[in-house]
Amino acid sequence: MHFQAPPQIFANAKKLREYRTPAETLLWEALREKKLEGFRFRQQHPIEGYVLDFYCHAAHLAVELDGEYHFTEEQQRLDDNRTGRLSFLGVKIIRFSNHHVLHHLEAVLSDISQALIECSY
Repeated sequence: MHFQAPPQIFANAKKLREYRTPAETLLWEALREKKLEGFRFRQQHPIEGYVLDFYCHAAHLAVELDGEYHFTEEQQRLDDNRTGRLSFLGVKIIRFSNHHVLHHLEAVLSDISQALIECSY
């Protein structure tokens, strides 16, 4: 499910996979190879004009990690627009700060597990 993402978005996704943040690396290790509830996640997955940090197609669930710049008013507006568009496409978005992932990974995984259960029904 890519919703006709243009080739440049695929190229951007490939670059992003090569340069993960420490929080992305930590969460990816916990999600990859169906480690969480048996669900398969993809990292840096293109949908339309966006690249999602982590995406589970079976649950139509995206997990987004937010660094410091996401806390600016302008970026929050852009994130809200993005979330609205992805919701329209049937994708549920859950967000965590990088700090929360790095310092509270078990709680993050618990929240993702709950979202997977909710999205699967």
